[in-house]
Amino acid sequence: MKELFLIIGAPGSGKTTDAELIAKRNSTHITHFSTGELLRAEAASGSEQGKAIEHYISQGRIVPIEIAVETIVKAIKAADTPVIIIDGYPRSIEQMDQLNQYLQHETSIRLNSVIEVSVSEKVARERVLGRARGADDNHEVFDNRMRIYMEPLSDIRTFYTQNDCLHTFNGERSIEAIVDDMERYILGRL
Repeated sequence: MKELFLIIGAPGSGKTTDAELIAKRNSTHITHFSTGELLRAEAASGSEQGKAIEHYISQGRIVPIEIAVETIVKAIKAADTPVIIIDGYPRSIEQMDQLNQYLQHETSIRLNSVIEVSVSEKVARERVLGRARGADDNHEVFDNRMRIYMEPLSDIRTFYTQNDCLHTFNGERSIEAIVDDMERYILGRL
């Protein structure tokens, strides 16, 4: 059985870096995926599903949730490790519901925990605008990304709290402290 950990957090919360470092430290038994990377890799594979994903991406459209979830589940099943960390998912109520429905019928994957890396909007803004890695690191884009993240957050928190699998970490500490705590938490849940 694959143990699945989802990491959510605002833009600039450090969730991807945290997940990458934990997977690197534990490479024999933890694999990290981001949904964007999974979709791009599937599109590049040339599979029928990949062709469908490429069709949506090439037109600048959002990949349908069912295809995204199927791609995620396929990658989890194919991973060489028993523990999978996916960061940045779910990002909407619809994604959460679709994944939940899929996992209810999937006996080889268990959602172990949803981890929220919590940072204030001020800290998130400073981090994103301070790194300025690309054209999308500006105030307007940040505001839009933050709004998209915040809109469903209360419902996502409520759902996973009711299912007793939400755990929140203070993301305003050093990367080392966050990664150490998160790694201890994940390993302690296995």
